Amino acid sequence: MAGNSRRRGAIRKAGTKKGQVVGSGGQRRKGLEGKGPTPRAENRTGHPAQRRAMAAAARAERSAKAAAKKAEGPELIAGRNPVVEALRAGVPATALYVALNVDADDRVTEAVRLAADKGISILEVPREELDRKTNRAVHQGLGLQVPPFEYAHPDDLLAAAQDSGEPPLLVALDGVTDPRNLGAVIRSAAAFGAHGVLLPGRRSAGVTAVAWRTSAGTAARLPVAVATNLTRQLKAWAKEGLMIAGLDADGSVDIDGLSLATDPLVVVVGSEGRGLSRLVRETCDATVSIPMAAGVESLNASVAAGVLLAEVARRRRVAGRV
Repeated sequence: MAGNSRRRGAIRKAGTKKGQVVGSGGQRRKGLEGKGPTPRAENRTGHPAQRRAMAAAARAERSAKAAAKKAEGPELIAGRNPVVEALRAGVPATALYVALNVDADDRVTEAVRLAADKGISILEVPREELDRKTNRAVHQGLGLQVPPFEYAHPDDLLAAAQDSGEPPLLVALDGVTDPRNLGAVIRSAAAFGAHGVLLPGRRSAGVTAVAWRTSAGTAARLPVAVATNLTRQLKAWAKEGLMIAGLDADGSVDIDGLSLATDPLVVVVGSEGRGLSRLVRETCDATVSIPMAAGVESLNASVAAGVLLAEVARRRRVAGRV
C-alpha cells in the first residue's frame, strides 16, 4: 500500500502530509475570505492598461493647458461692422489690421479714423495674412486685435441692474457651447434692454473673436460674467428677489402667459441640444415655451432667446405707458 512500504525512501516522514494536519482555530478565516471582484485593468498597479490610461490623462492635461494658454492670447475681431462697433464702444484694442488694396467704404474709413484717434496701431497686411490671423473668417478686409475678454463678477451684474432704475433683466446661459449662439444672445440681450449676461464656468462658450463678431460689437457694451456654479448663482439671485424663467419646449407656461415679464427677471437659455439641465430647471420659477406652427420641433437657442427677450421688452414698454 502506498506510503506503507518499508523500502528505503518510501516511508512518509512525520509532518510531510499535504495540507493542514491540525485545526487553525479560526486564525486563517480572513485568509479564506474572498477579496472582491478583480479590479479593472486600468486600475491595476503596473498593468499596461493603467500605464496607457495615465499617459492619455497626461496628454489630455497638456492639451488643456495649451488650449488655455492659447485662449489667453489676443483675439482678433473680424468684419467691418464688428470692428467699427468695438471701436465706437471703446474696446481696449491693440492693433487694427487692414488688408492691402481693400475696397474702402464708410465703415473702413471710420475704423481707421477711430483707431488713429485712439492711438491704436494701424497695420496694412496682405489679405492672405489677414485670412490666417482670423482663421479664415469673413473679415471684409478689417481685423481688430483685442486683449482677452475681461469678465465681470455676477454680483456686478445685479448691482448694475439695480442701479439702472428699471426692473433688473438678466440673461443666463446653461451649457451653450457655440460661440456664434453666445454672440447672438449677447446681441439680443443688448437690443432688448437686458443688463448683463451670465455664463457657467464649465461647458460653455466664451467670448472669443467668433462671439465678438456675432454680437456685432455689443459685447463691449454689455457686461458678461462667469459663475462658478450656475445653479447656486441663480438661487442667490432668487434670494435677492429676482424671478427665474427658463426657456423650455415643454414649459409650464407659453410666452403669451408670461406674467413675470415686468418683474425683476432672469431669463435662462438652455443648450443647443439638451436644453435646460435638471438642476437649473428645478431652480426656475417658471419654464416658458414658444408656440410654433405644426411640424417645427424647436428654435435655435439664440433665436428663442431673442423671441422671449423681445416679448419681455414689449410687455415692459406697455406697462410703462399704463
